[in-house]
Amino acid sequence: MTDRDSYQDIEDTEENAEDISSLEDSPPPEDREHPAFQNEPLAPGTPLYRLRLDYANENFIAGYRGDPLSPGDKVMVVTPYGRDLALVCGPLCRCGQASSRQNAAVPWIDRLAEPEELEREIRNREQEREAFQICREKIEAHRLEMKLILVHAMVGEAKIWFFYTAESRVDFRELVKDLVGIFKIRIQMHQIGVRDEAQVVGGLGVCGRCYCCYAAAGKLKPVSIKMVKDQNLSLNSMKISGPCGRLLCCLAYEHNFYNEQRRQIPPEGARLGFDGTQWKVIETNMILGKLKLASEDGRLLSFPVSAFEKTDGHWRLVKPAEAALHTAGPN
Repeated sequence: MTDRDSYQDIEDTEENAEDISSLEDSPPPEDREHPAFQNEPLAPGTPLYRLRLDYANENFIAGYRGDPLSPGDKVMVVTPYGRDLALVCGPLCRCGQASSRQNAAVPWIDRLAEPEELEREIRNREQEREAFQICREKIEAHRLEMKLILVHAMVGEAKIWFFYTAESRVDFRELVKDLVGIFKIRIQMHQIGVRDEAQVVGGLGVCGRCYCCYAAAGKLKPVSIKMVKDQNLSLNSMKISGPCGRLLCCLAYEHNFYNEQRRQIPPEGARLGFDGTQWKVIETNMILGKLKLASEDGRLLSFPVSAFEKTDGHWRLVKPAEAALHTAGPN
């Protein structure tokens, strides 16, 4: 059975189905991969640490050849945006125990941050607040269709980053000239997506908890409409999208669970023959671990996942379930 066949029943029941293709993630406006990953293989036993960029709410992994670092330490490292300070979240693993990372490309931590660098980071906060206000005024003056999200002044480089969102490409050359004339420093404009904006700003989701992208900071996982269909959710944009206007992050986190469960049960639409008649799987509930079946004579029954087994490529009810069928009433 193809993916298209397995989704046919869902699509046909949505009489007034809306176009939800716009909820899927678009390709990032530019390549955001780390520009300074080392290509040399990691030696067994190399300490790896998870680092955090507070301003962008991002995590990444880096190696270190010095004395052990402690959670809360500030270190100097080449980040995805340049040489800057990063917060040590804690040790990740030893490379010898994680073979999948032995040939991975990771940045290397230079050293612990020096006192003057920590002081410069504090001074930069005031510059960032000033730069944010000035940049927003200049955006309005130039009538640019863009939304300023974040400003960050680097510690290890003479550079200020301006993060913004926009529906299309923006000609900000005049804006950059104005900013360079004011701050006398290199200006870097960086367009991010609406999901990245939610990761930086944060907030509460429909579940009442903090955004997944904000609370579980890290690399954002792409979310697709296929994940929605795999989880038998309504194709209603109001129910499956977050405040950022894209598909809910939790769909990606839960997708592996649904994929694993689907391999252990008959799919919707599957037909099973027992008790002298044909039965069809009409509903699967992955959370409760139950399937609802309908017979040709109109009976409806529910069975737990454990009542089914696959033999020679065909699904069937196990003997105890068949015996219970004669005493079970409609569900």
